[in-house]
Amino acid sequence: MALPRSSGGWSRTPGFPAGQLGGGVVPAVGFGTASLRFVGEESFRGALVAALEVGYRHIDTASVYGSERVVGEAVAGAARRGVIASREEVFVTTKAWCTQCHPELVLPSLRESLQNLQMEYVDMYLVHWPMSVKPTKPHYPMKREDIVPMDLRGVWQAMEECHQLGLAKMIGVSNFTTKKLQELLAFAKIPPAVNQVELNPVWQQKQLMEFCKVKGIHVTAYIPLGGRHRTSTVNNPVLDSDVLKEIAAAKGKSVAQISLRWIYEQGASIVTTSMKRERLKDNIDIFDWRLSDEDRLKISQIPQHKKVSVLSILCLDGVSSIDLSEVDVVEL
Repeated sequence: MALPRSSGGWSRTPGFPAGQLGGGVVPAVGFGTASLRFVGEESFRGALVAALEVGYRHIDTASVYGSERVVGEAVAGAARRGVIASREEVFVTTKAWCTQCHPELVLPSLRESLQNLQMEYVDMYLVHWPMSVKPTKPHYPMKREDIVPMDLRGVWQAMEECHQLGLAKMIGVSNFTTKKLQELLAFAKIPPAVNQVELNPVWQQKQLMEFCKVKGIHVTAYIPLGGRHRTSTVNNPVLDSDVLKEIAAAKGKSVAQISLRWIYEQGASIVTTSMKRERLKDNIDIFDWRLSDEDRLKISQIPQHKKVSVLSILCLDGVSSIDLSEVDVVEL
């Protein structure tokens, strides 16, 4: 397996090339910031600072997370303290939420994100979900009756403008199925550099991964350690996997490290998080060892469970005028 190249200043993690028109390099492991609303700003800020200190050089945020301001402050603070040489050393991703996915709102939404981040550009700007909701402040859960038809062509043209203006070095998507990618690629002048999706040993996305490989779209994995599944008989199908536990014990690694290494060996970058410094360090200690062919075979046979669907971000009640299967993220 060919390993990705070094990402220059991102010394603790290698990186993957992304983007067909010059593109750039996506660091192999990034720090995710969706947890801010659950852990509180003080704890979150401490973890983000620790991540930068131990070597993370990709920070993944989004307008709906409410974390952009804290991210910007942490990066600026790290530069002042010499933890990083400058803002340019950190790869920053943010995303346009469903309420912003309207042709006339994409660019203003990015400008608002940049103001929150106190940055002149982001390295990656993503369409967060293949769905449009009536314009309002980014939030979830959203009302089903507020879902409206998505003008994907118009939205993507606005994303391309963000890139052409130099406000986003690369543009991409998140939660796009093969079908949605095919729809987008039919008219995109600038193809998406990245598709950020749920990916881990219990949701391996084999069809989507192969499609993205053929089309030159880099995949970034979120929920790489499984999370809690409402539909599963175990709390966390990744961390509670007997197969992964067996491999971890044999290699003297944690189950989390086995999952992250497996994703890395698929050619995908990773967005993960922890509030604990030691776990943050462990999560990037995956580059100087490999899984065996036998390990990969065992992992390929793990029963599959998906955590995220469109129902995860919608109110339980209400009726949508849009067929929810058209905006879902489950690969059929």
